Amino acid sequence: MEQREGYVKRITFHSPETGYTVLTLEVKGTGEELTCVGTFPVIDEGEDIRVTGEFSVHSLYGSQFSVTGFESVIPAAEDEMLRYLGSGAIKGIGIATAVKIIDRFHEESFYVIEKQHERLADISGISAKKAQEIHDRFVEKQTIRNTVMYLQQYGISLSLALRIIDRYGENTIAVLQTNPYRLAEDINRVGFMTADAIAQRMGGFADSDYRNTACMLYVLRNALTFGHSCFPEKSLLTHMQEYIENLDSDMFDRILRNAVADKKVRTVTEDDEEGNPVRYVYLSMSREVELHIARMLADIDEGFAGNSVATEQAIDAALSGSEAFLDVDQQRAVREAVGHGVFVLTGGPGTGKTTTINAILHVLERLGRSCLLAAPTGRAAKRMTETTGREAMTIHRLLECRGIPSEAQREDGRGLFNRDEGNPLEAEVVIIDEASMVDMFLMNSLLKAISPGMTTIIIVGDANQLPSVGPGNVLRDILGSGAFSSVCLTKIFRQEEASDIVLNAHRINRGEQPVLDNKSKDFFFLARRNAREIRTSLTKLVRESLPKYVDASPFDIQVLTPMRKGDLGVESLNRLLQDVLNPASREKEEWVYGDVMFREGDKVMQTRNNYMLERVEVSEDGYPIGKTDTGVFNGDIGVIESLSQEFRTMSVLFDHRYRVTYADREIDDLEHAYALTIHKSQGSEYPAVVMPLLSGPRALMSRNLLYTGVTRAVRCATILGDAETVRQMVANNEEFKRYTGLRRCIRETKDMP
Repeated sequence: MEQREGYVKRITFHSPETGYTVLTLEVKGTGEELTCVGTFPVIDEGEDIRVTGEFSVHSLYGSQFSVTGFESVIPAAEDEMLRYLGSGAIKGIGIATAVKIIDRFHEESFYVIEKQHERLADISGISAKKAQEIHDRFVEKQTIRNTVMYLQQYGISLSLALRIIDRYGENTIAVLQTNPYRLAEDINRVGFMTADAIAQRMGGFADSDYRNTACMLYVLRNALTFGHSCFPEKSLLTHMQEYIENLDSDMFDRILRNAVADKKVRTVTEDDEEGNPVRYVYLSMSREVELHIARMLADIDEGFAGNSVATEQAIDAALSGSEAFLDVDQQRAVREAVGHGVFVLTGGPGTGKTTTINAILHVLERLGRSCLLAAPTGRAAKRMTETTGREAMTIHRLLECRGIPSEAQREDGRGLFNRDEGNPLEAEVVIIDEASMVDMFLMNSLLKAISPGMTTIIIVGDANQLPSVGPGNVLRDILGSGAFSSVCLTKIFRQEEASDIVLNAHRINRGEQPVLDNKSKDFFFLARRNAREIRTSLTKLVRESLPKYVDASPFDIQVLTPMRKGDLGVESLNRLLQDVLNPASREKEEWVYGDVMFREGDKVMQTRNNYMLERVEVSEDGYPIGKTDTGVFNGDIGVIESLSQEFRTMSVLFDHRYRVTYADREIDDLEHAYALTIHKSQGSEYPAVVMPLLSGPRALMSRNLLYTGVTRAVRCATILGDAETVRQMVANNEEFKRYTGLRRCIRETKDMP
């Protein structure tokens, strides 16, 4: 590491949100101008600073000094003070006022501003009010700088320090000195491990209740990321023991009692599948959400008055001409959907869900009932629009998602949507497709916007798909409760004409082996012995063979894999496919961001809901057409149009229609999408899918994962790998266990056994 000291001559770029800055430093004693890049929470032209870092050479911008740390240097000479005050760094002080202050107080000028600001009012042109404002702004900047220095001594990076100060303000130091584990609760993406490392460096927290409680909350929050809404008590204890040495059951019970008393967690004792009583531990918020979903579903269902005789006659008339193309189950589904407050329609591919939805819509329109259609993702909503001929939108757009400060976002969605119980949706029927993807928090927000007695809900999905990426198992829990009307479609229509994708998907779902004889026109199995052979064949398929076969671009061919790591994992395959489909070029900007190389032209995916990002609709030629919206959501796929490493920005075009500009740390939410995990592909369809299947953890290599992957393909599904692996996946019907309580909540709310 090297150090340089000087004054900030020019600031080329500064992000107030992230602190990322590009500045020119005039080095003291040499007059050399040095380009510095790094994170500066507060920085002004004219300021004297000492920077620590390393020299690097950028391909476009030449020599740079990458700053890893900095500190302010208090000016001692009058000319240095004048340069700083005259730079406009302190609002209210221009060059003329700066000259007056320096002429009056000389080397004591900064001391007067900070400690005796009332004396500033002795200067002509400075009122007592203005003197106070100058003092406040000067002290605010000093406080931020001092706080950053305090945080840095405990190994807190500048970027994290900014987020901490943004959350706690002038109370930052007091908060951390009292309970540094609050960081894990209050700061987005700061977990227990980070907070614990900081606390250990500060000392005095090794055996504190703060640490123990923070660990429990961390394990429960981490469980949410794996889909659980709760955790069995024994599992919670086991996971906590990974972080806290000598944690026994007595100590655990005390921690749990205290957390319950503080209303941070709740416990519920229920019988497991074998009838044994098990105590489950919830974050209080998670339990509230499940109870709320159960109550709202019950209210919506019970609030429906039922069909009148005239309505039943209208349904009979509407269905009379449909008997030729609707079977008994489909007709029953139409009647049940129109006759209940809550109705669930499920079925696999080719079983007529789309035909049934269209019939339901036809009947509802004949009855004059207004409808809104929505799905969890943009791709699923677009497909719903195409198959129904009616406008469908994402659930987030349906609920009128609004942007708010990221640290204030609630995991349960509160405050994120304009539509809620105080401003409900204005429709008599809401139809939700691809419901297996809807997690508990999004379902909670959706149901809040539905008025019992005014609006009914129709939930459509394939219960055999993988569950949502987010927590909960909402569709299966609603079905499993047995509390609401539902119809499961099982008949494959025109089976002799059905694609082998559909037929094999149903075989897999029934636990039967798919046909791998390659006599199909749309389902292929290419035996390969090892990862090297698979990678070679995969690149040829994606780049050459499949685009011609299905009449699509290589970017439309989607590689789906069960895992993230390994030679056949998402991370490795994305690097391989990037080199093949979007190789380096002098015409393409590149940016090494963390461990990832982003390049103009890359296929990328959003990995987390961001409700604040602005989307600008563009024409086919890429020109803005004036329409803007907010929100980019988990699973959205786009292409990098341009990027600037100097200004830390990236422009991404989503769905060939919406341009989104990312700034600095927002890019954390992007990853390459040439290859995706099968879980991430839910709700999407692709002209062709390639699945490399060789080996992997049993929990991942399961039947419903294979089923989900196959059903993502529209015109061609290709498996590369080992037939024995496919056989084992079909045989493995052990799903990764999700601990949820919604099914029991619904039954208790509906007074069911």
